[in-house]
Amino acid sequence: MGMAHMDRINIYNTTKRKRLSRSERRKRTFFALISPWLIGFVLLTIFPLAFGFFISLTNYDGLNLFNLNFVGFRNYANAFQDPNVKHSFNRTLVWTVLNLPIWLVLSLLLAVIANQKVKGIGIFRTLFYLPSIIPAVGLVWTWKILLEKNYGLLNAILSLFKQGTAVGWLTDQAMYGVTAMAVWNGLGVGMIIFLAGLQGIPDELIDAAKVDGANKFQIFWHVVLPMLTPVVFFQLVLGLVSAFQQLTIPWLATTTGAANTATSVPPRGIHLYMINVYQQIFVGARFGYGMAILWLLIVVIFLLTYLVFRTQNLWVYAESEGQG
Repeated sequence: MGMAHMDRINIYNTTKRKRLSRSERRKRTFFALISPWLIGFVLLTIFPLAFGFFISLTNYDGLNLFNLNFVGFRNYANAFQDPNVKHSFNRTLVWTVLNLPIWLVLSLLLAVIANQKVKGIGIFRTLFYLPSIIPAVGLVWTWKILLEKNYGLLNAILSLFKQGTAVGWLTDQAMYGVTAMAVWNGLGVGMIIFLAGLQGIPDELIDAAKVDGANKFQIFWHVVLPMLTPVVFFQLVLGLVSAFQQLTIPWLATTTGAANTATSVPPRGIHLYMINVYQQIFVGARFGYGMAILWLLIVVIFLLTYLVFRTQNLWVYAESEGQG
């Protein structure tokens, strides 16, 4: 009996070791498969963020490491007293309030049109999406043909109704002119996401509403839109983050000279936060201060996104709640 008992113990231990080794192999396989993403995430996200925060605590000018001094949170304190930071932040808030609702509404409208079951709708979906794949430089130069003050097509059309019309769509009214560019450029992506949400709504709900006598507007308002609120929430967060980081289109559309000259400064009306960051770092060679105000923007975006997430229970439809 003693030998048989020992044999059972040995068999059990051998089986346990095999199970452990199988578990170890699965863990190693898992980490091996995610290692490319994990390495990229650490090197391209975590490290730059940490290094940028360290730079924000110094007087680094981007060139001379020998004069690098640790200044603590002095850059952050200076940022709260800087009128350029306050002005650019206010302009960015105006930009977000102006751009985000227009982009959401027009993207949804295009998605509703693209969701119609008509012949050749695939061609229209492709045409609607094309603006989103146009490079920023080509986009800006195309719109400049339309919006330029002296020879732009839009002012030429307006002059037909009122002679001598010369609206500075890229100078005095740059906020509106650049808004048109940015919204038009982002409509394709917004349309595709809303279209996916529309096609995910069960046809049974719409058919039931029709049987109850609801018209098209009532179906959209009481059935489609509530079911689409999770997509609206996603688009809202995506658009909010994107709006606060806008740089390329406003810069290219409103500047004329080289990047380090006075003529390259955009008008004050479109002097967004990221434009101020760019100027501080690459024009003024104030890397430490520029990284400090950039980190302040990261904190603001995080707080605004958090607030949006906190409100989702008030207006975003949850299927589990609807079934309960």
